[in-house]
Amino acid sequence: MSGLSTNLNGQTTLDIIAFQLGEQTFCIETTSVREIRGWAASTPLPHTSAEVLGVINLRGTIIPTIDLARKLGMRSGETTERSAIVVVEVHGKPMGLVVDRVTDMISVTADQLQPPPDIIGSIDRSCCEGIITHPSGMICFLHLTNMFATGDETIAA
Repeated sequence: MSGLSTNLNGQTTLDIIAFQLGEQTFCIETTSVREIRGWAASTPLPHTSAEVLGVINLRGTIIPTIDLARKLGMRSGETTERSAIVVVEVHGKPMGLVVDRVTDMISVTADQLQPPPDIIGSIDRSCCEGIITHPSGMICFLHLTNMFATGDETIAA
């Protein structure tokens, strides 16, 4: 976690961006986010993995767009006017993560981040860095560098 800072009370804080996939809330560090774009259709590519929707042109750079729900093993939602593409950089490569909607940018204290529960087989701990307890509910903190391994064809698109 490179986005840690210290607030006025001397507590360690983490800046995150929260978003919805279906009814669940997830988040990532703001330090990995390059920008947030409105929904735009992708140009499909043949023979890519199921979570790769295609590519978009981001100011002259072609980047893959990833159905984040599908990447996480969830059912994909219908895109709406609230859908967004969160452009992130993972392993030095840009990609667009399609989410149902961005909900908030917040700072949380380190004590709000709890390790994922130790339930055998029910959670891929490489994807979930922890669970954040927040007044609006619990938020799964995603570990993008683990989710997209350097040899992953998703980031090689």
